[in-house]
Amino acid sequence: MDERVKHINISDYSYPLPDARIAKFPLLERDSSKLLLYRSGRVSQDLFRNLPSYLPEGALMVFNNTKVIQARLIFRKEPAGGAGSQGALIEIFLIQPALPQDYQLIFTQTKECSWFCLVGNLKRWRESSLPLSGTFQVAGLSVTLTARRGPSGASGHRIDFSWDGGVSFAALLEAAGEIPIPPYLNRESQESDKTTYQTVYSKIKGSVAAPTAGLHFTERVLKELDARGIEREELTLHVGAGTFRPVKSEEIAGHVMHTEFIAVRRSTIERLIVHGGEAIAVGTTSVRTLESLYYIGVYLSTHPDAADEELQVSQWVPYQTDPAMSAVESLKYILDYLDRHNLDVLKTGTQIIIVPGYKYRIVKMMVTNFHQPQSTLLLLVSAFVNGDWKTIYRYTLENDFRFLSYGDSSLLIP
Repeated sequence: MDERVKHINISDYSYPLPDARIAKFPLLERDSSKLLLYRSGRVSQDLFRNLPSYLPEGALMVFNNTKVIQARLIFRKEPAGGAGSQGALIEIFLIQPALPQDYQLIFTQTKECSWFCLVGNLKRWRESSLPLSGTFQVAGLSVTLTARRGPSGASGHRIDFSWDGGVSFAALLEAAGEIPIPPYLNRESQESDKTTYQTVYSKIKGSVAAPTAGLHFTERVLKELDARGIEREELTLHVGAGTFRPVKSEEIAGHVMHTEFIAVRRSTIERLIVHGGEAIAVGTTSVRTLESLYYIGVYLSTHPDAADEELQVSQWVPYQTDPAMSAVESLKYILDYLDRHNLDVLKTGTQIIIVPGYKYRIVKMMVTNFHQPQSTLLLLVSAFVNGDWKTIYRYTLENDFRFLSYGDSSLLIP
């Protein structure tokens, strides 16, 4: 691994973020948020609804169409005391499917399924089975959900769910689950979050956090993009709970990235090739997916018969080699792979970390929100603007921008 990357000190990527600057709720109109414009070192601002006017006509813009699931399930144990006592609350936070492993399949299950989960108040859950207190009305039926503890591993505790009534797990989550808003909002989720914490183009269920750069888009802005001849494509990255995990090591080499599921359609890869392997990415999740595609293609160039699981991009791959291959060449290797396997969608995972020293291969412009101090997302932005992140964040702090998931946005053009 590149030694300079290995010794990046996370404390160098800090800035003062008062709690008052963190947006606890979104604006009433999504596209009325502020838009910071960073162009070759120059900073200015506008409203987000005017974003299309700053983009080159005929460009390709790529969105993450993942949909946030109601991944928080609150169970109450049977009380151990007498009448009037209450059992302990246990929170189960769904992370990723265990059985079946396919996201689409697991939501269609009608009797049982298993997830890797984070468990809150785990020490109070000694029993193997834990019935959810109360009755949930799902499609006119009263449904009882039961959770059983399985073994723990790197992906969390495996929890085996079973339920009656013959309803789908997707329908059950809609009735029993809560939207997992970020912990830094310091509030309980509300009914309004079910709508405001989804992008207007969300489609594919699986995320436990929203791709928040997309929250600013409205049908009005999307129509304006179309009117300006800006092409739109979608991919899927299911955001995991690791997106909230802080960097605890002093140097970035000590941080382990979470692996996230990605899916990219053949037609999207073809469209990227038509555009010379260049794209405007909406959000860091789209950035990480697009840049992962490059390294998947590079791997396929020397391993054309690789199995699906071998295509997963590991954390430090981009820093272990510097391929001379163009983005278009790399994408064509993916097309060849899909053709040989008669596939319309590339499905794999990525653990890629983008930090200063990274060479961007596909993403030429980025729409993104403002990120937490000492976070991997701030490192990603710094890598994109050639280390000039302090210019951006100084401007935002001096000009009353709103921060994090429900905050304002930026268009970054290096």
